[in-house]
Amino acid sequence: MTAKPLVTIKGIKDGLVFLLDDHGEFADVLRELRDKLEHAPHFFNGPIVNVDVKLGDRSITDEQKSEVLDILKQRGNMLIRSLESNADAKPEAAKYVVQTLTGIVRSGQVLKHEGNLLFIGDVNPGGVIVSTGDIFVFGALRGTAYAGVDGQTSAIIGASLFAPTQLRIGEVISRPPDEWGVTQAHMEFAYVHEGSMQIDKVSQLHRIRKDINLFKGV
Repeated sequence: MTAKPLVTIKGIKDGLVFLLDDHGEFADVLRELRDKLEHAPHFFNGPIVNVDVKLGDRSITDEQKSEVLDILKQRGNMLIRSLESNADAKPEAAKYVVQTLTGIVRSGQVLKHEGNLLFIGDVNPGGVIVSTGDIFVFGALRGTAYAGVDGQTSAIIGASLFAPTQLRIGEVISRPPDEWGVTQAHMEFAYVHEGSMQIDKVSQLHRIRKDINLFKGV
């Protein structure tokens, strides 16, 4: 049985693609790459050739990348356009995680939460809701909300009916109504911009935080 090649060279419209096997020993891949370059000179004589190198799912160090590039650069007419690994693209931005709680926070009660919170219910005047992350209230927010309690000024506070007695994000505190310019209670959110509390409609949330689609379509 013929062994599967560790290096495959394919022609494309504007150059060549080197496909390097992502399962074999890296040293063996480098050895085969050298051999193919030495024994197939017709590919690499003449005008400049654009080359894209695909590493598959193999994750390699910067030093190993340099080894690959050093071998390819021995051919003076090869222009290395890209060297890509699927492993480099795998880490994604951390998904936005939110926990849902339901109930009513009455006057004198304090609800504390670690992380981002979606609270389905009302926060009555005199009630307090505190979270290390964002706070969303699907209901009336008429009490106090404190988001980013650990100093996270990028946190936000939103509510279906936005009429809090006090807001705090990180160390920034704001009280209605003069500081906010809010004339009626409706679906809004608060965030910190340049050290001061800002209020906007929830439909504008995507402008501030692209990682949240909680209110998408509102």
